[in-house]
Amino acid sequence: MPRMLDVSDEVRAEIGDEEADRLLAGENAPGSYDCTSCRTPGDSGQERTSTVLFIGEETAVLAFAHATCLPSQVVQVTEDQLRGAVKSITGDRVGPEPERVAPEQAVLGVTSGLVLIAGELHPALVVEPTGPIVRPGATGSGDDFLPLLIEQGFMPASELAEVPPVLHGWSVLLAMGQLHAVLQPGPNGGQPVAWWQAHQPLQVTEGWRAAANKHQQVLMFAAPVGSIGRQPREDLLRGALDKAAANGQLVAAALPLAGT
Repeated sequence: MPRMLDVSDEVRAEIGDEEADRLLAGENAPGSYDCTSCRTPGDSGQERTSTVLFIGEETAVLAFAHATCLPSQVVQVTEDQLRGAVKSITGDRVGPEPERVAPEQAVLGVTSGLVLIAGELHPALVVEPTGPIVRPGATGSGDDFLPLLIEQGFMPASELAEVPPVLHGWSVLLAMGQLHAVLQPGPNGGQPVAWWQAHQPLQVTEGWRAAANKHQQVLMFAAPVGSIGRQPREDLLRGALDKAAANGQLVAAALPLAGT
């Protein structure tokens, strides 16, 4: 039976016309599936379904999502992220795995919160690694996290008095009201790739989601290991951000919102 599948041109280019046509004819497509975005059941025979191709350094995995959750697309991930995705897709969950960032492979902590700037609340993501990040190929033991981000266009923030400038080409991916990834420009102007990606979508508060929809952008703050810490309340998080900014340990950018 033909399936109600969406196969984008970029997915077709990766899997080939023959495989894409077999999917559309229902030969290789599953009837029922767990959506790779919202993790609830779907049926490609009853509702529009997107093919999502996760590509790692050596392997690739084809997954399925409700078309209302995600469009058909190719997502570049690290090999570790791909193994996590396979466990998620197959249901072989052995407990939470650390989320990783390409290409430095450092484990990141990502916290969402509302930040008050010039009398208005803005949705924010605060990113802090659990250890120093060394520039790829470097042999030293320093921390290049902030210099690497500044090279990508993030701006040093000495105080949180105004909204940082928009960093075009980067975006924050929300789907079904959950946080999925921070995307960065692809190589040679190609499709965006995941700079950070959640193995399982992260819940955000209703207030955070409303502010994101209002502004259509999310503020991202990043600081080196030990600068922010795990703060249980937004007022404590703001205090830690102000301290990191005053110490010259904070970079920031406004990232356009992708999704809803």
